[in-house]
Amino acid sequence: MNPQQVITDLQTQGLNLVTDTVGASGRKGGAGPSDHKAVTIGETTFMVPVYTDGAAESPYSVGSEAGQAVLTKNNQVITQLDFPERPQFYDLTTAEGIPYWKIALLHSRNVLATTVLQTCIRYENRKTACQFCAIGQSLEADRTIAEKTPQQLAEVAEAAVRLDGVENMIMTTGTPNTTDRGAAYLTDCAQAIRARVDLPIQAQCEPPNDFVWFERMRAAGVDSLGMHLEAADPAVRAKIMPGKARVPLSYYFKAFEAATTVFGRGQVSTYLLAGLGDSKETLLEVSERLINIGVYPFVVPFVPIGGTPLAHHQPPSSEFMVDLYQGIGQMLKQANLLSSQMKAGCAKCGACSALSLFES
Repeated sequence: MNPQQVITDLQTQGLNLVTDTVGASGRKGGAGPSDHKAVTIGETTFMVPVYTDGAAESPYSVGSEAGQAVLTKNNQVITQLDFPERPQFYDLTTAEGIPYWKIALLHSRNVLATTVLQTCIRYENRKTACQFCAIGQSLEADRTIAEKTPQQLAEVAEAAVRLDGVENMIMTTGTPNTTDRGAAYLTDCAQAIRARVDLPIQAQCEPPNDFVWFERMRAAGVDSLGMHLEAADPAVRAKIMPGKARVPLSYYFKAFEAATTVFGRGQVSTYLLAGLGDSKETLLEVSERLINIGVYPFVVPFVPIGGTPLAHHQPPSSEFMVDLYQGIGQMLKQANLLSSQMKAGCAKCGACSALSLFES
C-alpha cells in the first residue's frame, strides 16, 4: 500500500460509509473544507469526505475483520484503519448552557478549530458569495452559534487541552463589514485564550486594510497566520468567488510579504483549492511564488459541499493531485519550508491534504 496514493484517492473520491456511527462525528457545513470525517491509518490522521455525492459512489468503504475496522477498495481489504474517538470536551457546556462543540470542534486528532464569526458580508448575496462556502449551513442547522466570545473560546480551549490533549488551535472567521476583515476580533479572542492556556494558535482572515493588524495579532498570542487565496487564476477567482476576487492578487502578495516579516518565514500559509478551475501550471507557478516569499501553499483537493452552488462540481482526479503534490512537495523540500515547522494551523495539521506526505 502506498499511503500517498491511498490518502490522495480517499480525499478526491471520498469514503463510502453506509452508516456514520463510528468515532467522532464528522463535520457538515461550515466554513472551509467540510462534509469530512477524521480517519487514521497507521500514524497518520486525515480528513476524508463522507457526506458528499461522490463518497456514496466511492470504491473505498469500511469493513471489519476480527473486530478491527479495515479499509476496503472494491471489497478487497487494503489496510486497517481507525477513527478518532469523540473528544471528552464535547460533553461540557458553558454557564449559559451552550455545548462546547457548538463553540469549537476537534479536527484530525489533536487540533481545535473554530469559526469565531459564523456570518460573512459576502455569503448572503449570491453575487458576492464564494460558491464553495457553506458557512451559513451549520448556523441554520443549529450546530453552532453566530458569534463565539473570547471568554467562551478560552474556556473551551482550556478544557480541550486538559481533557483531550489538543496541541494547537485554528481560528477562522467569516468576513465582517469592517476594514480589518476580522483581524480585530481574532486579536481579542487570541488574547483571551492565551491568558487562560498555553496553546499555539493560527488565525485566518482576509488581508486587512492596515497591515499593523499583523503586529497586533502577533502581540496577542497568534503564532501563525492564514490568508486564503483558494484560487490563483484571476478569471477563476472572479467566477467562483466574485466578492472576494475584488481584493486582487497583488494585494494578497503585499499582505503575504508584510505578514511573513511579522510572523516569520514558514508561519504564514494560504489555502489553494485544486479543482476549482486553476490549471496545474497556474497552481505550480503561484506555489513557487509563495514559497519564495516564505508562505506555505496549503494545496487541498476541492470537495463539493451539498447545498452550495458547486454541490455537483467534480473534484479533481487523483492523478491531477499526485502530480501537483509531487511538484509542490519538491519545491517545499528544496526551500526547507516544511509543514512540521509551522507552530499551528491547517498546514501544521495537514489532515485535509496529502501534501505533507510529499515533502520528504
